[in-house]
Amino acid sequence: MEQQLEKVLAEIAARQDTVGALLSNRQGLCLGTKGDIDPNVSGIGMAISEQVAKLEPNATAPATICLYSGNKRCVIQKDGEITGVIFKQQTGTSATATSN
Repeated sequence: MEQQLEKVLAEIAARQDTVGALLSNRQGLCLGTKGDIDPNVSGIGMAISEQVAKLEPNATAPATICLYSGNKRCVIQKDGEITGVIFKQQTGTSATATSN
């Protein structure tokens, strides 16, 4: 299972604009990180995803939370027992495409 998590983290971290990514379990313990991200964010990310899931308890698809600050973005999504947290930073080319 650990190899699968590492593979998923590597795929996420390789995406454009991704600064760092982590996966946590349902207790908020960090299962793995890739890139520039603090492992201590795992508990906060899991707690946020748990609270958002309570907004629509009968939803069939997992909620995606996006937090924005300037040119930075934090994307959180819980799927089953695993919560993913991805930090992204817009580069000059993607910032131009977004504003057009």
